[in-house]
Amino acid sequence: MNMVRVRFAPSPTGYLHIGGSRTALFNWIYACNQKGKFVLRIEDTDKLRSETKYLDEILDSLKWLGLEWDEIYYQSKRFDLYREYAQKLLEQGLAYTEKLSLDSDEAIIYKVTPQKIKIRDLIRGEIEFDASEIKDQVLIKSDGTPTYNFACVLDDALMKITHVIRGDDHISNTPKQILLYQALGFALPEFAHLPLILAKEGGRLSKRKGATAISEFRQMGYLPEALVNHLLLLGWAPGPDRQIIPIEEAIGLFDIKHVNKTAAVLDLDKLDWMNNQYIKNADAEKIADLVIPLLLEKKIIQQENLDRAYTVSTVKLLQPRLTTLNEFPERADAFFLKEVVFDPVAKEKYLSRDLSREFRLFIERLDNLKVFDTLSIEESFRELIQELGIESKALIHPIRVALTGKTVGPGLFEVINHLGKERTKERLLRLAKGG
Repeated sequence: MNMVRVRFAPSPTGYLHIGGSRTALFNWIYACNQKGKFVLRIEDTDKLRSETKYLDEILDSLKWLGLEWDEIYYQSKRFDLYREYAQKLLEQGLAYTEKLSLDSDEAIIYKVTPQKIKIRDLIRGEIEFDASEIKDQVLIKSDGTPTYNFACVLDDALMKITHVIRGDDHISNTPKQILLYQALGFALPEFAHLPLILAKEGGRLSKRKGATAISEFRQMGYLPEALVNHLLLLGWAPGPDRQIIPIEEAIGLFDIKHVNKTAAVLDLDKLDWMNNQYIKNADAEKIADLVIPLLLEKKIIQQENLDRAYTVSTVKLLQPRLTTLNEFPERADAFFLKEVVFDPVAKEKYLSRDLSREFRLFIERLDNLKVFDTLSIEESFRELIQELGIESKALIHPIRVALTGKTVGPGLFEVINHLGKERTKERLLRLAKGG
């Protein structure tokens, strides 16, 4: 049996989006499962629209997602090859030349022979096409560039691609390509057409409905592992009610024949949940590496004052609540900045009355602690509440806002322990009226 060889063939006329990245992932994971090869082919025949910035983004995004390729080819370097094979079809009488406009050179056109075409799609089962409905196919345009279908067939055949896995928006191209395989005398690959990805609100993805470039997901603070996991579930399931699956395990379970025929739905709420799960369970050192540049960019820390151990411990404190990495600077600022940045609504709600006595009594209890840890801090707080005869929330919320400027965050006693006794005292005293 021949080694499985699959390909992903993006065009550098735009950025890599969800649909393309899902196609790349399913090709890559199938190659990994079959111990085959994943080929990257850059379809850059459109000289006017192909741009280096798009190519760079596509390559960077694939690497970021972990979809490393075994071989890479550029169609723009293969023009002589396309013309050579088109010429052979001309010589065999299977193609002809024609001027498509008065001021152009001749194009080379393949003459379609009416016939029934059947394929067994690995996902959709048997599909039948009627070639009598297909018009003659241009192979080489009058400007010398190959058409998509001709270059695609020739490359797939010469690159020994065994399985063509692509979106079902390409189904209409399949019979045209099969005719060219036959004309060129090449064996057909297996075909698998992936279902469409729809927006949660219905309809196809658009800029308003989740058609976001992969590089933008990265900039928004998503982890590649979470995005890959979500992409995997767009048409394939590792088991009933299974949502989180490490890619190493998924490779062993993946079967292209088990991909759903029905359209998949991109659910950004589910992606947020999944990203939180991956952040929560990630190594804090790794998350620290990702958020330190954000803290530096927001000027929350300075490079010369960076305390890595403290940053890692702050990450551990905040990890469980993060939906994206980009939330970290705002949630963490109180642990790094000298001056607390107050949410004005929170300050008005919880710090507008005189809390000098309560704050000072709490400071006294902190000073009297033999051991300064989360458990001891909580015990001293509970004792104070009982002594004052008030509900916990009457003091928890004001202390939290005084220390962090916010109404939500990790457990208050963990926050106090992390800030340390001196910073906690300083912040409470600063807000104690008359202090």
